[in-house]
Formats: sequence, structure tokens, C-alpha cells
Amino acid sequence: MSGAMIEHLNFTATDPVRTAERLSRVFGWHIRWQGPSLGGGKSVHVGTDERYLAIYSPPDAVVDRPVSYATKGGLNHIGVLVDDLDEAEARVLEEGYKTHSHQTYDPGSRFYFHNEDGIEFEVVSYQP
Repeated sequence: MSGAMIEHLNFTATDPVRTAERLSRVFGWHIRWQGPSLGGGKSVHVGTDERYLAIYSPPDAVVDRPVSYATKGGLNHIGVLVDDLDEAEARVLEEGYKTHSHQTYDPGSRFYFHNEDGIEFEVVSYQP
């Protein structure tokens, strides 16, 4: 199979609408769909017309999880490609997130931030 690509990624959040709205403001995305989901929960799809994040919340409280990097099958981070890294970081900071681990490497530059549920995002740009 050639040309296969990731269409979406699904993760759990305490408030999928709030998370989707904040990610929309940071990355210029839009909410594609939202509604009832698995087991009486709620899902919100946010991203572009081609690719998106499916953010799920169960009907009961969301529980904390162990550290992802030490957990089998853990979600370690979500990588988001942007054209302008400085602009993206300004939007991340405007949303109240703290950035860390800034690095420049061949072929690009990146930084990371954690959202309100502890999901780590890597923001990367390959622009000179």
C-alpha cells in the first residue's frame, strides 16, 4: 500500500470542547464535528479538512494515568508541523501554556508544551 498517511489520532480529555477550542486558536484549526460517542461519552474532531484529532471524554470522570514514556502503549506526544515557529509559540503562550525543550537541529526547529490534560505537543518547523 503506497501513499498511506495518518488521518486522525484519538485521545481522552477532561473537556474535549475546551481542548478543541484552544487547539483551534493555537493552530488555526476548526471543529469538524462533535457529538455523542462510545459508551455515552462525547467526541470532538478538530483539525483541518484532511487530518484531525478526535478528542474523547467518557460519560464518567476521567482518571489520571501513569507517565506515558514509561507506559506500554503510552501516547508520548503529538507532533504538529507549522510554517512559523515563533508565531505558533506566541499563540501557545497566549493560551496560557508553558513551552519547553526548544531545539534547533538539522533540518528544523521545535519546542514542546503540555495541555491541560498533560498531553504533550511537539511543535516543529522546517522553514529556514
